[in-house]
Amino acid sequence: MRRRLAQLISHFGTDFLSFWRDVIPRFFCPIALAENATIELPPSVAHHAARVLRLQTGDRITLFNGEGGEFAATLEYDRASRILARVGGRDSVERESPLAVTLVQGLASAERMDYAVQKAVELGVAAIAPVETSRSVSRLAGTRAEKRCDHWRQIAIGACEQCGRNRVPAIHVPRDIHDWLSRPSSAALRLLLAADAAQSLALLDRPAGAVELLAGPEGGLSPEENAAARRAGFREVHLGPRTLRTETAGLAALAAMNALWGDLR
Repeated sequence: MRRRLAQLISHFGTDFLSFWRDVIPRFFCPIALAENATIELPPSVAHHAARVLRLQTGDRITLFNGEGGEFAATLEYDRASRILARVGGRDSVERESPLAVTLVQGLASAERMDYAVQKAVELGVAAIAPVETSRSVSRLAGTRAEKRCDHWRQIAIGACEQCGRNRVPAIHVPRDIHDWLSRPSSAALRLLLAADAAQSLALLDRPAGAVELLAGPEGGLSPEENAAARRAGFREVHLGPRTLRTETAGLAALAAMNALWGDLR
């Protein structure tokens, strides 16, 4: 990291160094946080602060625990080499999208799923529900599914730290698409992304409540899965004349919905 920082300073000059010093790292800290308390940072957070970012005593950080708001804090090292944080004031700021969207993402290859999860969190998704379909490249079950779900949760946490969100979206354990479609839903609008749909997303009215957005895997959903989704109340919509990849389609729809109805206006 130091080598990369030196390269950036060499390229952009001392202005970049001033900018770097002004950046306050954000950490998800899933413990009770209170003003004027001194806490020991959890091991993963402590490792990131000390070993990855090389932060020193007195450096400013921001902590959030997923319950809303964020806390200013100052890093400290004690004589036992514990990494502590002296917690300051709480800021009740929220950066959540006004749209409660669950992205129902057809399981894709590992890198594409990682990308979809990361960028969906940055775009404000409320939850992500991976579903296994007949054309899914990946097949997950049992312990392997739990491990992959934990991996996605860590990606979601990292995305929240980067983009400023103080609430970590729910990442559901992968389920078969037919199991998902058969579950009760309270969504006000259920959308199925389909390149050949007759209706454009842009022509829909703003939903009165939560939204479920279904995006297929590589190769799309099968005709039987499309039919099952329509029977479950999903409306087919397209995003223009171009066919988008599985890791792009849901993200494009999230961005479009936030532009049409959310906080990108």
